[in-house]
This record gives sequence, C-alpha cells and structure tokens, in this order.
Amino acid sequence: MSMIDDVRGVLAPPHPAGRPFILGGLAVIVVGIVLAHWLIWLGLLFTLFCLYFFRDPERVTPARPGVLVAPADGRVVATILAPPPPELGLGPEQRWKVSIFLSVLNVHVNRVPISGVVTRIAYHRGAFVSASLDKASELNERNALAIRLANGREIAVVQIAGLVARRILCDVREGDPVLTGQRFGIIRFGSRTDLYLPPGVRPLVEVGQTMVGAETVIAEMAH
Repeated sequence: MSMIDDVRGVLAPPHPAGRPFILGGLAVIVVGIVLAHWLIWLGLLFTLFCLYFFRDPERVTPARPGVLVAPADGRVVATILAPPPPELGLGPEQRWKVSIFLSVLNVHVNRVPISGVVTRIAYHRGAFVSASLDKASELNERNALAIRLANGREIAVVQIAGLVARRILCDVREGDPVLTGQRFGIIRFGSRTDLYLPPGVRPLVEVGQTMVGAETVIAEMAH
C-alpha cells in the first residue's frame, strides 16, 4: 500500500453512524466560541477523533470465486475449532473460528465475508469484557448473522462488543442477499468480530496477522 493510499484511508468519509458524534463535537466548538475558548479545543479534538474512528474507506475485494475475506480490520487473536453461537441454529458441530480484535485505531465497519443470503440474525445480551480475550466470544454482548452461500453451505459472522464498545449496528435483515465485501454494520469504540467457516474449510491466516476488511483472504473453498 502506497503513502497516498494510507492518506486516502485516513481521510475517508465517515460512516453514517458517526455523524451524531461529529455534529456533537462541532456543537461544542460553537459553544466554546461563545462561552469558553478551552471548549473549542475539546470539541476540535473530539471531532477529529470521531472523523478518524468512523472513517469508511473503499476496499478492493478479490474477484475469484470461493474466497472468504476478512469481515473486519484488526488483528487475528484466535483460530480455533468451536461451534457457532447456539442462537443461530447451525448445530453443535465444531468448525474453524477466526477471531479478529479491533482496537480504537482500526476501521470499525464490518464487511460481508462471502456472497449469500442472510438466513438468521440473533442478538444476545451480555457483558463487556475486553474483546481481546477468548471468553469475549461467549460472554460479551453480540449480534450474530448466519449466511447461506450459493452452494447451500453456511457461515456465521458475529459482531461482539468490547470493553468500551456499547453499541452494535447491523444494517442488513433476514432474507437480504449480500455480496462479498459489502458493508453490513459497525461496532462503536473497540470490538471483536468472529467468523465461523463452513465445516471442513480451514483458515489461511495465523494468530497475530493483520486483517484488512473486505480484502484479506481468510479462507478458500474448493470448487
């Protein structure tokens, strides 16, 4: 990635979910002009942070069929065998799970790993432990999606709140067709995203590897 691409990524337009926060920061600046100049700096810093946090850059998704891409930016913190969330009704069979931790510095827009149809969305209330911990997948507040692929196989993508994140937004509904790399939601202020691969499909990534949402290939299915 070139320096120009890096700059474009940082200056990318914000996701719509960030607009209330950005407008709030601008409002503080206006109040500061009238009441106290220190509020101007506070509002400016908050606005700049929100512009950075909610940035939503364009991504180039691999075109070859059978590819599953990263559903989020961040760092892989686990690749283990585990059953998908029970609320999705995908059965108890263990499958490979890839967990991605998003710090406050990462782009927080979630992306569809592979084209298909959303068959179930299930929200689960929970705790707010650090999203970098393995137990966050089970204990934390989460929103899980099941997606049926064209070949009839199913995957699961789970948006998980973190220690600071308190709001999970999902923009798709059950029955919606989705495309690889499509935006489907966002988690505010630090989080985790888990991807459960189809049974028998192994991940191509390792713990510690950095993911680029909609671009990094996590796994490939045989044709």
